[in-house]
Amino acid sequence: MMKRILVLAMIAFCTMFPAAAQEAAQKPDITGTWLGTLNPGAITLRVAFHITANDKGYGATMDSLDQGAKGLPVAGVMRDGTQLTMTMPMMGAKFEGTIAEDGNSIRGTFTQGGASLPLTLQRVKDTAALETPHPQEPKPPFPYKSEDVTYENKTAGITLAGTLTIPQGKGPFPAALLITGSGPQNRNEEIMGHKPFLVLADYLTRRGIAVLRVDDRGVGKSGGTFATATTADFATDAEASVAYLKTRPEVDAHKIGLIGHSEGGIIAPMVASRDPEIAFIVMMAGTGVPGDAVLVEQVRRLSESVGQSKEEADKAAANERTILDLVKEGKDTATIEKEISVLSNGKIPESRIAAQMKAMNSPWFRYFLTYDPATALKKVKCPVLALDGSKDTQVSPEQNLPAIRKALEEGGNKNVETDELPGLNHLFQTAKTGSPREYAQIEETIAPVALQKIASWIQKEEEPKK
Repeated sequence: MMKRILVLAMIAFCTMFPAAAQEAAQKPDITGTWLGTLNPGAITLRVAFHITANDKGYGATMDSLDQGAKGLPVAGVMRDGTQLTMTMPMMGAKFEGTIAEDGNSIRGTFTQGGASLPLTLQRVKDTAALETPHPQEPKPPFPYKSEDVTYENKTAGITLAGTLTIPQGKGPFPAALLITGSGPQNRNEEIMGHKPFLVLADYLTRRGIAVLRVDDRGVGKSGGTFATATTADFATDAEASVAYLKTRPEVDAHKIGLIGHSEGGIIAPMVASRDPEIAFIVMMAGTGVPGDAVLVEQVRRLSESVGQSKEEADKAAANERTILDLVKEGKDTATIEKEISVLSNGKIPESRIAAQMKAMNSPWFRYFLTYDPATALKKVKCPVLALDGSKDTQVSPEQNLPAIRKALEEGGNKNVETDELPGLNHLFQTAKTGSPREYAQIEETIAPVALQKIASWIQKEEEPKK
């Protein structure tokens, strides 16, 4: 669903490639920072190379700016006159280019996993310009207590780690557990340079709500293994987090709610359906239909967001449906790989198809594909606020918000509010197209209208009932 689209693998490995000492003295000088943009289709990715000289030749690191990844190692840097090659064997990537006479650009090709993309690097004089400001990120000192905590998920036999923020004043306070979206996420749900959960936790805590945000299992300081876990496994992590909140004297154990983003919006109802003491749920871009339906519509909306015609987008969605049906039918890998190649007219390299198959064969994907969120939603009795942005290209508001309301009401839940927020994307940023390619370029982390909506709704629900 919302698995992040990664073109560049983030692998911590770094060596300097030996080169003749005289190469470092070749003109024009190539040391410094170089910026270019990769355009694989669905998104654009800015990459920066930092090239240094040493007594053995050159060394380099790479930043994937729009993925928030910095210091990615370049294992080999070779220069032969005006020809430059930078290799990243552990990433399966390489850049080959020609240095301009004036030394201000390097025009070439970036290859990875059998795919080749044109890439022109331009010399960067002011490296500060590479950083997208995030003005909403809170900076200490904070007007509340912030405590790093650890506790056990006894069901899974792992330790989870997170940060609990507690308002000033006399408690106990209502509390919210933040549940991340898909993919390995840290406690701040850090993505594309943004830290949405840091911003959300700060906003809510300043308004009298204690907040717990947690590293996913296998991420940051949390134990366990992420790669083999399913949505159901992550739900047990959330249950352990709720149990921990109940042990804190600063928290009102009868006013603990769940705020889930994306996949977290699937997990929250799973937990609440089994725990009648959950006080409320906020679903941020959560789903109300099975995973295969979400993915097909996601392909359609992503295709349209990058300028494809309706006919092209519909065809892409139909192709996705064909592939997912084969996966659901349990067809063997070879059959599915062949069908992907046929549907793409052989345009997708075998290595990329193999990577797709690896993802589709993961426990997480297999579970997500067939899980119907309505099953849990029909059992949820607490108040529910379901939000989505009108420009969300990953979770369609038209497809999911009505389905969420329908399932809740069929289960007898009358305290339900669904709201489509105009102009916001999947991260609840104010966006132009909603395409993931915009996420990192937008300075806003979460639109104020979304923050205000969530906080005011929780405060209203937690007011003493007359």
